Amino acid sequence: MIHRAEDVQARLFEETQHGGGVSRKANGPGKRSNPAEFGLKSPSQVAKNFVLDTNVLLHDPACLGRFTDNHICIPVDVLAELDRFKTEQTERGANARKVHRKLTEVFSSSRNVTSGVSTDGGGTLRLVIYDPMLCPKNSEMLSRFHRIFPDKERVDHRILACTLLLMAHNQAPVVLVTKDINMQLKARSVGIDCQDYLNDKVDAREVSSYDVRRIEVDGSEMQRFASAGELTIEEDRRPDIVQNQYVLLEAGEKQTMPARMTVEGKLVRLQIPEALKIQDGTALKPMNLGQRCLIDALLNPDISLVTCYGQAGTGKTLVAVAAGLHEMFNRRYTGLTVSRPVVAMGDQLGFLPGTLDEKMRPWLQPIHDALDLLMRPVGPLGPRRKQVKKDGAADNGPAVKKPWEILMDQGVIEVEALCYIRGRSIPNRFFVLDEAQQLTPQEAKTVVTRMSRGSKLVLVGDPAQIDNPYVDSRSNGLVYTRNRLKGLPFVAHVSLSRGERSELADAGAKLM
Repeated sequence: MIHRAEDVQARLFEETQHGGGVSRKANGPGKRSNPAEFGLKSPSQVAKNFVLDTNVLLHDPACLGRFTDNHICIPVDVLAELDRFKTEQTERGANARKVHRKLTEVFSSSRNVTSGVSTDGGGTLRLVIYDPMLCPKNSEMLSRFHRIFPDKERVDHRILACTLLLMAHNQAPVVLVTKDINMQLKARSVGIDCQDYLNDKVDAREVSSYDVRRIEVDGSEMQRFASAGELTIEEDRRPDIVQNQYVLLEAGEKQTMPARMTVEGKLVRLQIPEALKIQDGTALKPMNLGQRCLIDALLNPDISLVTCYGQAGTGKTLVAVAAGLHEMFNRRYTGLTVSRPVVAMGDQLGFLPGTLDEKMRPWLQPIHDALDLLMRPVGPLGPRRKQVKKDGAADNGPAVKKPWEILMDQGVIEVEALCYIRGRSIPNRFFVLDEAQQLTPQEAKTVVTRMSRGSKLVLVGDPAQIDNPYVDSRSNGLVYTRNRLKGLPFVAHVSLSRGERSELADAGAKLM
């Protein structure tokens, strides 16, 4: 049985007005009621009270089960905000509907939703009501808050006021959890303990470190590795190095060789061709150590997920697309799919005219540029055939399709926006997802779970370039996927640090 958010709110209103809550008629104007009837009193004064903002629920609908034995408080104003998003045909809309269903399930056996329902972790979950006319004990702290922020109808201010009331009625700590930076600043300005939602945040060192790990070996070990192609290293010499991680073996200052870690501490030599050869196109040679490691991971049939960090100009997208074309023409996959999320940088131009393909063209143009570079035909032929009419006027004639456009018409190459991936099952394809740092963790999970047997997923992006307001460098889908799946035998990660686009682009990426 599916319950709508309106049903939850209607039930809440009925209970608080007549059943378990306050009656305006009975109490009369200015009368105060029991704090427990508004959800202000915690079932126990031992565990912490965590007040969840709307953006936390939208970011991770499963967060209701991640606070162990603490008390979770959801202001009723959050339900109103969730209503704004529940009809969206987006990941955010889907998350809002998940939260509504979860709350309905949790409160289905409770008569009063403000008294607290036990959770699996040993804590409780309850709704909290903020009514400035009826809520008891309008503390001096709350009065000061309304002098600083006089707009009482603003949802953010109502959530903050609700948190202050909870602080006044509970001895246990009260913490506001929100991903809104401005909300955090407002909370701290009035003395509220405020935290970001940290469950899916990655350690900052894992995001900022782009250097290849180095392992020192002696000359005989280096010689044995060069001849046999593998070398076993003791555990104390490879701390925190996981399976399929790329390292650099060093024997002195001048002798170095890259390697990939496999099971039980065995290092193996990279297996890469001299160049990625593309049929009737341009061969691509790796320009640096990072690109060599990336190509090794992309061509390894035992690795089905590759994540790659790299600043602008490091060649992450171009190398990934080239490897996909290389593998496709070698018949290892039935086709190549390249996608990217639709997230704009800066001001938008409004609605775009034309068909769906024409609307999506600006978002997908970087992928078209990469395909055009790699599959540009060799020779003097241009993209359009020119003829001359009898009167001397130029006749461009019909456009001659590019090789990759012909393959797109045949369905061998797909270039599409990520918003259409939900519900798909993708078998036997090489799937490249560009700008993956724009994804939320839930969106990344949706993409990963679309991959069927025989497919390879490549997530590339720059955690330092994020335009999505709902994620940051430590909580986006790219770093989240890498952090949760690292060390698995079919997962590899590569970081690119050296720019190859131009000296100007490399200097701009590092210094600006």
